[in-house]
Amino acid sequence: MSQYLTSNDIVKHFAGVTALSNGSLTAKSGEVVALIGANGSGKSTLCKIITGVVAPDDGQLLLNGTTISFSHPVEALKSGIAAVYQDLSLIPSLTVSQNIWLTREPMKGIFVNHREQRQRTQKLLDLFADTVRPSLTPNTLISELSPDERQIVEILKAISTEPHIMILDEATSSLDNRQVERLFSLISKWKKQDKAIIFISHRMAEVFKIADRITVLRNGKTVGDFESKMVKEKELISLMVENTKEHLEKVGETISKQLGETVLRVTDLRTQRLQGVNFEVKKGELLGIAGLQGHGQSDILNSVFGSIHFSGTIHFEGKNYQFKHTSESMEKDFALVPGDRAKEGLLMRSSIFENLLLPSWMKYGFPLNTRKAKKDALTTSQSIKIVMTGLNMPVSSLSGGNAQKVVIGKWLQRKPRILLLNDPTKGVDVGTKKEFYDLLKELCNTGISILFYSSDDEELVGLCDRVLVIRDGKIRTELPKSKLTLSSLITASVTSSEVHVHATN
Repeated sequence: MSQYLTSNDIVKHFAGVTALSNGSLTAKSGEVVALIGANGSGKSTLCKIITGVVAPDDGQLLLNGTTISFSHPVEALKSGIAAVYQDLSLIPSLTVSQNIWLTREPMKGIFVNHREQRQRTQKLLDLFADTVRPSLTPNTLISELSPDERQIVEILKAISTEPHIMILDEATSSLDNRQVERLFSLISKWKKQDKAIIFISHRMAEVFKIADRITVLRNGKTVGDFESKMVKEKELISLMVENTKEHLEKVGETISKQLGETVLRVTDLRTQRLQGVNFEVKKGELLGIAGLQGHGQSDILNSVFGSIHFSGTIHFEGKNYQFKHTSESMEKDFALVPGDRAKEGLLMRSSIFENLLLPSWMKYGFPLNTRKAKKDALTTSQSIKIVMTGLNMPVSSLSGGNAQKVVIGKWLQRKPRILLLNDPTKGVDVGTKKEFYDLLKELCNTGISILFYSSDDEELVGLCDRVLVIRDGKIRTELPKSKLTLSSLITASVTSSEVHVHATN
């Protein structure tokens, strides 16, 4: 059954931020169209609009020439559109089989036919035979799976719906080479079955290997559509980068500064994602971590803070450490602002005061010296310009930007020497971002060293003294301030060729 999907001039705003202003895409049966763009260009948003996860503010979706509008992903599935997203939808406490067939279980009368469900699941797992561990069975709990196996189960869940149109949003990011090859083999079969495939990847080698056409998004706009054989990698990267410096000047300081001595040295850092990461941070330095989402940036920050298991050495102020718990790193004046403030950074039902006090309450004695604690909390809230009616207001009453200020403020009360920031301005308005940038500059001037991951490449270019570019769990290149441009950063993130690491000065 031939399918022809078109999105025309799709517009979407989130809390005043424009995610899409002209998202246009065409997917045809028997064809793979690759959708590419820098971080934050609108790729995932466009795909979520196509599948009914997100409603567009304007624009038009057409399926076989007929206008469509999905209010829920189930409606898209019924129309033959399935997607594999970056953020996996699996339930850890359920088995592989239960996750794949959730709400679509084969029935025998009024009961689930568990035998048939397991058989169907095994048939799907056989598609990736010899690329996963034998222990991956229909009855295996998702919580017991490795990241690549979870990604495969997510892919199989989409396949199980027998879609006519398949969207793969960074579906290869957690897969090894054999698994990617197997997925590409399946994609080739789907093309012969007249399916349409939308393939999102930052890996240019994959794009050119599997795509028939390439559509480029930049800052929420479709800026190019090419036959893959008729365009080169450099041309695509050039389109992905906005050719102006005006937006960078709004971000932060662009002049190199004199840095102090090395205070933090990380050697052979390894986790499930990281494959031997080495770097140094100087006193007063703002060191950026760049790269495509999910390639190990958060692991670096969480390892250094001691919030996940890792191997390797952390050398800080003359001594070697291997923090096994966050309390150990906190004793050495390390602080981490997590990526998800609602889940990891704040107690949403508690007051602003209670949240600001979280990491520091022990220093106010027992019973709690409330007067001193509130005085310090008020001083902190005023210094970082939290807009509020009072400290006793619930933190849930604050805007996203002010809530993020509380996450940062609670750590500033401890006067950290190493500040770890995990995409801290995500979902924050422009005005608050400017205040945040000024705060980072002030902190560095006082001698605090900052390790800063951002999914916003412009922030990294405008703010950082150096940037480490991570790809597939390794530092692929280091960009000093003199070579740090949006073009060089995106090129280092997506290029199919290896880039040599610059030695640290």
